[in-house]
Amino acid sequence: MKLEVEPNISKAKSLLTMAKITLERLKESNQEKYPSNTLIDYYDIIHKLSDALASLEGIKFKGDGAHIQLIEYVGSKYLNTHETVFLQDMRDFRNRIHYEGFAVNSNYISSNVELIEKIILKLEKSSHYFL
Repeated sequence: MKLEVEPNISKAKSLLTMAKITLERLKESNQEKYPSNTLIDYYDIIHKLSDALASLEGIKFKGDGAHIQLIEYVGSKYLNTHETVFLQDMRDFRNRIHYEGFAVNSNYISSNVELIEKIILKLEKSSHYFL
């Protein structure tokens, strides 16, 4: 459910900081050896950046399907269709890892790291427009 709330700059800044910290830690880890953890970390970074943008705009998503709606919202404003679809697939993989014990192949990470980092950069730049 999409809610309109007061824009929250301090929340957005905290989320941006946490996203940067997670990205720094991820860069220091062996991504090829731990592809499922890498995917979870990348998804978490993108989710935090997306949530920061929504917070800056005074938007909050809550309840069932909140992650789907957040990706659709942020994707429609800041990403292209291919990137948005890719994030929905990433979200699905992340859920399968958490709830089904799904294991991501290391090829998935190496094949998509460039796109993932491009999305992260776009979202970071977009958030700095507000700050």
